[in-house]
Amino acid sequence: MRLLIVEDEPNLRENLTKGLTQAGYLIDACGTGDEADAMLLTETYDLIVLDINLPGMDGSTLLEKIRSQDQTVSIIMLTARDALGDRIRGLDTGANDYLRKPFDFPELQARIRSLLRRRTIQEDVILSAAGLQMDTRTRLVTANGKPLPLTKKEGQILEYLLLHKGRPVSQEEILAHAWDDTVNAFTNTVRVHMSALRKKIRAATGKNRITNCIGEGYRIDE
Repeated sequence: MRLLIVEDEPNLRENLTKGLTQAGYLIDACGTGDEADAMLLTETYDLIVLDINLPGMDGSTLLEKIRSQDQTVSIIMLTARDALGDRIRGLDTGANDYLRKPFDFPELQARIRSLLRRRTIQEDVILSAAGLQMDTRTRLVTANGKPLPLTKKEGQILEYLLLHKGRPVSQEEILAHAWDDTVNAFTNTVRVHMSALRKKIRAATGKNRITNCIGEGYRIDE
């Protein structure tokens, strides 16, 4: 996934670039709306983190220009804490989400994952790995070509693993995908549902398809 960071504060831009690169994203970054406009002519991005208050072409103008040409790229606005008018205009213009400064980096990561997850689900109707296949429209799951009945939560967990196949996903990520914000982060509900899901998959395929990566989470490979 390639992301563009448009932020005029050098320290924040550098920290975001470093943190998101370490998280596995390909990052381009710039400090003005004009620079971003030029970069968008030569590169395609999956998501843009866009500060509203930029020198030269401001973020609102750039946002409007982007949306006139591209309705699919996900855009997260960064705004001042009291800039309610900017947030309203940004959302009306086509931003997908916003964060008020200062913000916690893990929250930005969660917003990015959420938007990219929605985009992936929309573009990839059929998710597959290791003999498993899920139709995200019908929610039908098959194992080696045969139907695999799953509960709603088991299906949501499998969906997230398939979306991120090849890398460990944490319990916190799974909670954010399959449960609402009222669930206690220290609950064992993910382990209970994961155990049931792994047993069903093992019974259907004869193998353990979901790896428990100690200290990192769960992973499903090709």
